[in-house]
Amino acid sequence: MTDRQKDSGIVLLISGRGSNALAIIDAAGSHWFPTMVRAVVADRPAAGLQQAARRGVDTATVARTAYRNREEFEAALGEVIDGYRPRLVVLAGFMRVLSAAFVDRYRERMLNIHPSLLPRYRGLHTHARALAEGDAEHGASVHWVTPELDSGPVIAQARVPVRAGDTEATLARRVLAQEHRLYPAVLALLCAEPVTQLHDAPFDPPLVLDRDLDDRGHIVRRRTTGADTP
Repeated sequence: MTDRQKDSGIVLLISGRGSNALAIIDAAGSHWFPTMVRAVVADRPAAGLQQAARRGVDTATVARTAYRNREEFEAALGEVIDGYRPRLVVLAGFMRVLSAAFVDRYRERMLNIHPSLLPRYRGLHTHARALAEGDAEHGASVHWVTPELDSGPVIAQARVPVRAGDTEATLARRVLAQEHRLYPAVLALLCAEPVTQLHDAPFDPPLVLDRDLDDRGHIVRRRTTGADTP
């Protein structure tokens, strides 16, 4: 049995096309990625499920509309997730606000990607807000999930310059392209280096893709809390 088979892998949660999930699945098919995608789970019929299945990944749907309330839905969702015994639960375009009880169930094991340089622009419409503020730089952040929306410790970010003439759509496309690099890199880092999973001791400041972190999840500059090491 290989190390990849011994590792309990990751479960991805999606709600739609799942482009970040597919980027992670594609990375997991590479020799350098240190874990496996066990399943993709959606809360509704989702285009991403078909694409994941074509890549040979297990899929499941736990439809929110099939349950009377959020508690019943989350109980069913948790049962499906736990059936795969994942090391990490990865939100990849999962458009549900999860209860504090569900988040606590996967404390220090659940990740999310958000299209802004957190703590800026928590919530929705991040690209429009960055443009409205006249920001010179925008981007995406991978963070641990906590009960407060988009407020968990940030592990790493990808930074995207805002160009003259950018629209919400053009900026969103460039940020998404970097998300597809950032998320697999962070997962590779966490699965290869367990020490970095310390939820209450995140990198401060967060790692930056192409400066501190490469596409394969290797730290390319040594970091200490609050400062770079010369």
